[in-house]
Amino acid sequence: MTPVTLIFLAISMSADAFAASISKGAELKKPKFHHAIGVGLVFGVIEAITPVLGWVAGVASQRLVQAWDHWIAFTLLSAIGLHMIYAGLKKEDKIEHRKQTLWLLILTAIATSIDAMAVGASLAFIDADIIVTSLAIGLATTVMASIGTLLGHKFGQFVGHWAELIGGVVLIGIGVMVLIQHTGIL
Repeated sequence: MTPVTLIFLAISMSADAFAASISKGAELKKPKFHHAIGVGLVFGVIEAITPVLGWVAGVASQRLVQAWDHWIAFTLLSAIGLHMIYAGLKKEDKIEHRKQTLWLLILTAIATSIDAMAVGASLAFIDADIIVTSLAIGLATTVMASIGTLLGHKFGQFVGHWAELIGGVVLIGIGVMVLIQHTGIL
């Protein structure tokens, strides 16, 4: 995986956490910097762990699907990308306000990182360096979720949709690149 692809993957994987953290920031009305960093770290750590879990599952099943691995990677990345686009288009403009708790934050972070687990599984089929990829995804998510938390009280209703839409398009693009590289189409 090229450095540019890695950067795009990391940013696209952090898009849903960014959108969720904007909502969290809107709930806090005026979040403090240390709280935004804390929210970012919760999202980032969980987002860094889930691709590794997916990768382990992918490696375990790799021998069974080696001839089709690029198609599986393409399908998983495209499905996740389409789901992100759908979720970005479906979201309501109204932000729901509720009390912020650590458990709710952790559950939100887990929910937004399920796609990273599927991406991790697809990365096992293309022999990507999962440690570097996982750290890049975790770092990008920490930064994006921290920024999203700080911006949430001002831009919550406007930015969240676009983050998921763009992230979904990027994932589909990466899936197409994997397919092209492994089939030799171009």
